[in-house]
Amino acid sequence: MPSTALRICPLCEATCGLTLTIEGAADGARVTGARGDRDDVFSRGFICPKGASFGEADSDPDRLKHPLVRKDGVLQEASWDEAFDAVAAGLRPLIERHGPQAVGVVLGNPNVHTMAGGLYPPVLLSSLGTRNIFTASTVDQMPKHVSSGLLFGDAFAIPVPDLDRTGHLLLLGANPLESNGSLCTAPDFPGKLKALRARGGTLTVVDPRRTRTAKLADRHLAIRPGTDALLLAAMTHVLFEEKLTDLGVLEDQVEGVDAVREAIRHFTPDAVSAACDVPADTIRALARELAAAPTAAVYARVGASTVAHGTLTNWLVDVLNVLTGNLDRPGGALFPLSATDRAPRPAGPGKGFALGRWHSRVSRHPEAKGELPIAALAEEIDTPGDDAIRAVVAVAANPVLSAPDGDRLDKALAALDFMVSVDPYLNETSRHAHVVLPPPPPSQSAHFDFAFNGFAVRNQVRHTRAALPLADGRMAETEILARLVLAASGMHGADPAAVDAMVIDKTLGRAVTEPHSAAYGRDPKELAALLTGDSGPERRLDLMLRLGPYGDGFGARADGLTLERLLAHPHGIDLGPLEPRLPQVLKTRSGRVELLPGPIEDDLPRLTEALRTAPDELVLVGRRHLRSNNSWMHNVRTLTGGSNRCTLHVHPEDAARIGIENGGHARVESAGGSLTVPVEVTDAVRPGVVSLPHGWGHDRPGTRLTVAAENPGANVNQLLDGTLLDPLSGTSVLNGFPVSLTPLAPAATR
Repeated sequence: MPSTALRICPLCEATCGLTLTIEGAADGARVTGARGDRDDVFSRGFICPKGASFGEADSDPDRLKHPLVRKDGVLQEASWDEAFDAVAAGLRPLIERHGPQAVGVVLGNPNVHTMAGGLYPPVLLSSLGTRNIFTASTVDQMPKHVSSGLLFGDAFAIPVPDLDRTGHLLLLGANPLESNGSLCTAPDFPGKLKALRARGGTLTVVDPRRTRTAKLADRHLAIRPGTDALLLAAMTHVLFEEKLTDLGVLEDQVEGVDAVREAIRHFTPDAVSAACDVPADTIRALARELAAAPTAAVYARVGASTVAHGTLTNWLVDVLNVLTGNLDRPGGALFPLSATDRAPRPAGPGKGFALGRWHSRVSRHPEAKGELPIAALAEEIDTPGDDAIRAVVAVAANPVLSAPDGDRLDKALAALDFMVSVDPYLNETSRHAHVVLPPPPPSQSAHFDFAFNGFAVRNQVRHTRAALPLADGRMAETEILARLVLAASGMHGADPAAVDAMVIDKTLGRAVTEPHSAAYGRDPKELAALLTGDSGPERRLDLMLRLGPYGDGFGARADGLTLERLLAHPHGIDLGPLEPRLPQVLKTRSGRVELLPGPIEDDLPRLTEALRTAPDELVLVGRRHLRSNNSWMHNVRTLTGGSNRCTLHVHPEDAARIGIENGGHARVESAGGSLTVPVEVTDAVRPGVVSLPHGWGHDRPGTRLTVAAENPGANVNQLLDGTLLDPLSGTSVLNGFPVSLTPLAPAATR
């Protein structure tokens, strides 16, 4: 008889609860179905096509079952001991010979979707001591981290729209009906938007594409790509000009309001209208409606972040939330409080947030949040010099597809002295590794959302243990990363449990010295003995829960949160709606919201220059599909086909002007290269804009992605040479860059 098990879905940011159907016994057990968990305290039974495909993704025959070690130039199956011996032999001597900067670490998006990825990368980075850190954030969300760091003093203090209570929502560059949300963890985002409209609220979508989300909106503005910052600056101007600002309870917690008024005085609706291709009267109406709404929130995501003024756009999002009194109030934009956050400290000035504490070696890119632009990875490898990167540790990362100029990076990775990749697949990046360490399928791993609970639209906590036992020959991802830490730090061969013990000792040692901590003044060894859990990772989770804002403080609160209490609630524990948290979350040097930080003010002349720049005739934007997640999901057959295809969307007017027919092919060219792609003629994009999805290009030799290789698509990032960046965040400009199209005869596409 089939059995069932609960599992939090790891396939997008919505973190929906699943009920898995399991058939078979012992090593033959497998997931044969997935449905939404109707009793889940957060998702309430919602499921999307990705979640429904959990079983197929979990049992994908292309998933690596054993480590691979390169021998005589060929990757071959090896034992786990052989694999980690090879890691220690390849990595540690290189560090000792050339120093820690000889190693680059690349962390991909899937890291934040696993329990192991939330616990071990910080320890790995600390043990390596390198500053050459590259993550998916600089092709996605870094502008929001930077703007939040500058405004609030903490790069992770990111307010999210209070979807369940707001009466007015302005979305820019976001398509949550396809993406399920981003930096805003909300199961059934579509249902929440429909509920907003059903209760009489207003939804406005600003997007150059008529997306599924745009079709749901009360108003859709097909803005010219990359001009979101101009639009928001003009809306801000209207608030000041028409005396519509009302900070409410924020009045005494914000500084720099008058400075913002002066800084944006040139960005009038009439001045920006032509650049945005949005009528000035419409801009004024947007500002007035936002100010008049009883509750409102402004929210922007990838389409408004991966542009030339991404950080300024994200800054202006929260400037508008502040000036209308909607920051940190119910129905506006609020700061979530995760169960594993550090317990709130007394409000007061902090250390603030700084940019450019160090720079990349070749192009001197400033760091942001401790990271360098991933677009700079290739040049840091292939440009000769004493401090060139000679080894790469890649964890759940495929930058050959996700970063600009994959061809250059492809060649650079092939020339490394050593590379280790933690990845379940032999993909376009991991194929270059000297050692590949494959984690088990998600059904064989426990799950806790360390990252996404910090962006959730409702405070809650959920944990699911592995639905299936580890299969023979598999190693838990937590142990893989712990052993990697040991190999990188010169402790190869030590018990991997030592990594968890070290973190627990260090955390408790710090907690007992902090006056605001529930552990203050107590014996750390005595506290460590109280931790529960069937593994080191679970003991660490128990520690974080106990010390967190809802925790029992090791007995200080009888009703406080512990791992044991969480496990007794398999569908999760609801911790209530988001609540105002200012000024406690602020870590700026002033202890207030600093509305016009110096780096932002210094970057505004670049936005002024955009008013004088003639628009490009044709620009490209990306797009997402509900059945895809970057480059991950293209090897799951049930998620392929239909509208989930790598085609170029072209407006009928542009198609007629260029001479391209629906179903034909075209050559797309830009600074980084050219691609040949099939064309869909559609009015879902505005004139002057073409759209090609991100994450495709599965046509390189040496991979093992059978389904993806059948319909490889084209890597849109190959059109970029990596030089187009938002200077404050180092984020690649993946949207709104100029391209040209050439129609191709059928013979030319073969």
